[in-house]
Amino acid sequence: MAISIDITSVAQERFLFAPSPLAELTSMLHALSEPGHHPALHSWIAATSASLKPELSERMIEADFLWRSSRADFFVPSRPRATLAEELDEIDRLDDETYVFSALITTSCGATPLYRRFSREKALELAFARGPRQAEFAERLLADPPRVRTWVRRLLEDCEQAFFAESWARVQHQLAADSRHKADLLTHHGLSAMLTAVSPSVSLQDHRIVVDKLQDNTTTAHGSGITFIPSAFGHPHLLVVHAPGWPPVIQYPVAEPRLPHPIPLQVVQRRIDALAHPVRRRLARTIARGPHTTGELADAWQLTAPEVSRHLAVLRQAGLVTVSRRGRYVLYQLDLTVCARLGADFVEAILR
Repeated sequence: MAISIDITSVAQERFLFAPSPLAELTSMLHALSEPGHHPALHSWIAATSASLKPELSERMIEADFLWRSSRADFFVPSRPRATLAEELDEIDRLDDETYVFSALITTSCGATPLYRRFSREKALELAFARGPRQAEFAERLLADPPRVRTWVRRLLEDCEQAFFAESWARVQHQLAADSRHKADLLTHHGLSAMLTAVSPSVSLQDHRIVVDKLQDNTTTAHGSGITFIPSAFGHPHLLVVHAPGWPPVIQYPVAEPRLPHPIPLQVVQRRIDALAHPVRRRLARTIARGPHTTGELADAWQLTAPEVSRHLAVLRQAGLVTVSRRGRYVLYQLDLTVCARLGADFVEAILR
């Protein structure tokens, strides 16, 4: 499953790389709403949550469905600006229908196209299914869009004063440097190299950028181009704006030495499937204790050498086994580091 972005005839100068204060703020707000998604940010989340005034914390809870499980597309701008105020001004220029449509998608767990396709009653029904706060928000938004829009902007501005400005000052130079690096990669090494540096979960296939996600969707970058926004608070998420009518945007987590590279979901699935077979689990238990030859494994488990070889081949193809030589003998050993990461890789892949 993947999101596919058609880039046929998109000129290189239409690829934009820039940090976005608004996208980073809503990444932080998501992390505060879903701390379980972001164990690497535990210290920042704990300190920030403890510093919030109760009144602001309550307002953030009231609005957290705007960024908890999905984000309104206008929170991830295709033309990032230097300041949060400038990006909020851009949102203010949206017409009410566009704003309402994008905001209501977050209350319906991604149902699209919500505001334009369904009736007001259907929108409220979907919002109510998400919870009473979502239903109340949807009612207020449909009844008085300007008032709700002003309320949301004021909330984001208060978050800037409370915690965002300090955190943004700490990471914005890193994000700007990462954007310049990605632009240089595109210029000097080509699109494939740049996409690999953005994330191993992003690739070039024919004239399409393909992003490994738990959904199948397509969009096009014709005319508008495509924007890449780095995030210091996004890991493990790889956010893609792909709704019709919105320029495609990819917000990606900047690489950090302490964080593992993302593993494609199909690789995680291959490893789970490889260990699902009872014989391969027996072999894995043996080679977890130390390196063994095919013959030793066959004797230990009363199997033929060809049977063992077939099962070891599946484990090797899944990246679960390392191979070494001792004279004329080939030794197989379970890669305990990869196996220990399997649960975390699975969680990160489905959260991506």
